[in-house]
Amino acid sequence: MVEARGVYKSYAGVEVLKGVNLTVVRGEVTCLIGPSGSGKSTLLRCINHLEKHDAGELRVDGHLVGYEARDGKLYELNDKQICAERSQIGMVFQRFNLFQHLTVLDNITIGQVKVKGVSPEVANVKARELLARVGLDGKEKHYPSQLSGGQQQRVAIARALAMEPKLMLFDEPTSALDPELVGEVLDVMKDLARSGMTMIVVTHEMNFAREVANTVYFLDGGVIEESGDPRVVLTEPSSERLKSFLSKVL
Repeated sequence: MVEARGVYKSYAGVEVLKGVNLTVVRGEVTCLIGPSGSGKSTLLRCINHLEKHDAGELRVDGHLVGYEARDGKLYELNDKQICAERSQIGMVFQRFNLFQHLTVLDNITIGQVKVKGVSPEVANVKARELLARVGLDGKEKHYPSQLSGGQQQRVAIARALAMEPKLMLFDEPTSALDPELVGEVLDVMKDLARSGMTMIVVTHEMNFAREVANTVYFLDGGVIEESGDPRVVLTEPSSERLKSFLSKVL
């Protein structure tokens, strides 16, 4: 589903990604772990072209991300093409990013109606089904400010799923939550994983990575230091840097 080959990204001359190679298999869960500033979130944002990578190649479902190849050269897609491409990739952020002036139901239906051209009636049915799936049945008329952080994050997941994405990206979805609310969001993500959704998750939840992920990538300083089966990588790390990281977070 996702192929990254030699991906580089710099900000103001500082290299954040230094030739990252990564493969995400369709229907599997991949977790990106590592210290703050290691490039995890940047890589995630490059995958749906919220950030433009400087060099290398990124493909989702076989298609170049943000570009098309013509006559041996790469040309950036126009905004309409990029939006169409991005609509197939769901993303859940740390801070929920819900529309505060819209109800829960409207937050979930607006993308279906405005982007996909779905009728409001059909969008409402799907939104209610998704709210039931994430355990928020009956919250349709609430506004985000009336919900807990964990509930808002579950609305954000439902909103992303409403677009019927082929890939879901999660950027530390529990890091802004109070500890007692983390479990309710992780439970929804585990259910998604069981359903066969392809997921890339930036996370500090090592137990979640061990339990749910098919593959774990450890990033440090913009490079992948180690990757593989989480049951091996997280219990018998081979690199000293990963051993040091795990000693602080486990």
